[in-house]
Amino acid sequence: MMLRWILLALFFSICASAGEQKKKKVKPQSLSRGWGDNISWAKSYEEGLRKMVKSQKPLMVIHHKVDCPYSQALKKAFVADETVQKLAKEDFIMLNVVEETNDKNLAPDGHYVPRIMFIDPSKTVRADIAGRYKNHRFAYEARDMEYLIKNMMRAKVRLHSEL
Repeated sequence: MMLRWILLALFFSICASAGEQKKKKVKPQSLSRGWGDNISWAKSYEEGLRKMVKSQKPLMVIHHKVDCPYSQALKKAFVADETVQKLAKEDFIMLNVVEETNDKNLAPDGHYVPRIMFIDPSKTVRADIAGRYKNHRFAYEARDMEYLIKNMMRAKVRLHSEL
């Protein structure tokens, strides 16, 4: 008889804990991956290209790795800079990727992170809009926010001057 009560109590506790787990919804990871929750992020490179063509806004692709300290430092600076966040939100189609894309043009000087590339609505990778480093032309560090803003403005202005 005692065994029945123990099994019944065990059954109720299992059912109760299952009910608790259903109430706790697991929040899916945001597409921002911490780069700015107020920005609309594309899910994939292909979606980013479609949105770019439709909107006629340039696409900004941020290549990064979760476990890379340079990527983490850049992300923190990117989020903290109000001008960068505003430009990203209003003037660009945004994509951040932790896996490389199939487009070889997005790695003209190698597959390193963090790397930021700009693509115009004609689907041309803007290799002329590079970072400040000679060995990794499209790399940006946390201290490079002013330089990134200048390049974002160049990508935006060149696009509008070409239309």
